[in-house]
Amino acid sequence: MRHDASEISESVDRGRYPGTVTPWERAGWRAAALGWAERELTAHGLRATGPRTVRVRPWSVLVRMSVEDHADVWFKANPPASAFEAGLGEALARWVPGRVGRPLAVDAGRGWSLFPDGGPLFRDVLHRAPADPRAWEAPLRQYAELQRALLPYTGELAALGVPDARTAALPGIFDRLVGTNAALEPGDRTALRALRPRIADWCAELAGSGIADSLDHSDLHDGQVFAPEPGRFTFFDWGDAAVAHPFGSLLVPARAARERYGPEVLPRLRDAYLEPWTGGGRTPAGLRRAVRLAARLGAIGRACSWERLFPGAADTMGAVCEAESARWLRELLAAPLL
Repeated sequence: MRHDASEISESVDRGRYPGTVTPWERAGWRAAALGWAERELTAHGLRATGPRTVRVRPWSVLVRMSVEDHADVWFKANPPASAFEAGLGEALARWVPGRVGRPLAVDAGRGWSLFPDGGPLFRDVLHRAPADPRAWEAPLRQYAELQRALLPYTGELAALGVPDARTAALPGIFDRLVGTNAALEPGDRTALRALRPRIADWCAELAGSGIADSLDHSDLHDGQVFAPEPGRFTFFDWGDAAVAHPFGSLLVPARAARERYGPEVLPRLRDAYLEPWTGGGRTPAGLRRAVRLAARLGAIGRACSWERLFPGAADTMGAVCEAESARWLRELLAAPLL
């Protein structure tokens, strides 16, 4: 029996942001987005049934769509500042097949993606083995291999609109963030400005480390990794990504591992991540120094990510986002993580 799209039930999850304004509130946008997704499903010989689960956040609209005789599929809409994710997802499927999911369809101009379910989350794997700190080693090693494979594509990444946070650009980005963030206390702003010469020195040293800029996911936590089969992992949700020093990606998983297992696990996970980068005359000490600098500077990228919101959400969430950005900027003043 066929169902009209208007008859499909849906639930909407707004999380901690019930008042957030996104395109989902506009009936015309909803009709266009869901109509596009359903037409693309039809092109693949698939048909949406019901129900739909909608996840609305200031930085994305995500719709889980039930499909007849098939696993669920997902529609995602990005705001303008991260609309590049649609085209990036399509390109990554070509450049690093098997390391990411292959979208069913993208509309790069509108920042829309339709992709199949990727299997269990790595978060679920961790829940099954909560006391095993080695669980992060394989995904970090495989993620580093993905980044190395992308080194030849830095120019193409920039052409897709992936934001530029290359090592040479970080001091200027830092200046802009510190100068414009209204949530910084005067003392924090003064301390950060005093840190500026060291930021420049760290960037210069990192640029000379022998590791070129690549793709930095920037938010690589356990909910952004699929575990489709034992020992194999795929990576998704690139809306916070940037062209940057690849080692900055270790900031988020290292923080999560420290919270879960304690700081003693960090050297082991750092070395698992660095393993694919060895060779070419690079020394273990040099790589460890580089990852120490990059993970610290990765806080600048995390601060930038809070600017990638839907325009309506930015109007209502500005103070919250500036506070989050300021929190990451203050991380630069803390002791290095690695």
